[in-house]
Amino acid sequence: MDLQVGDKVRLTIERETPLGYNVLIEGELEGLLYRSEVFSEMEEGMEGIGFIKNIREDGKIDVSLRPQGYLNVIDHDANTVLEALRESPDGYLLITDKSSPDIIRTQFNMSKKSYKKALGNLYKEKLINITADRIELLS
Repeated sequence: MDLQVGDKVRLTIERETPLGYNVLIEGELEGLLYRSEVFSEMEEGMEGIGFIKNIREDGKIDVSLRPQGYLNVIDHDANTVLEALRESPDGYLLITDKSSPDIIRTQFNMSKKSYKKALGNLYKEKLINITADRIELLS
């Protein structure tokens, strides 16, 4: 199997390890999904989509549940926040760039760093306003 960094692949969770989860890639190859890449509950036998993050010199493969590449990730994260804002009855969220990493992880399945980058992107595009206590959707 000829894999490249960034390739979209089918993953099956095999077992939990101290570093994260051993996964089966496309039913053929072993890979590792690091704990820092996981933002929701994982169980043995779960299947899903992942992305090749790194193919190391020793042949081991690191995978992620998020698309690779700055633009892919930012677009995905920005769309996640934008969708939450659009679904909010009041057009704002009380989760700011100052909110705790745990709240952001629970609400958006992303790290605080990713959330802040998404907010910055949306702000630059003039789609949101950021105040001390909320993120507001601009019409």
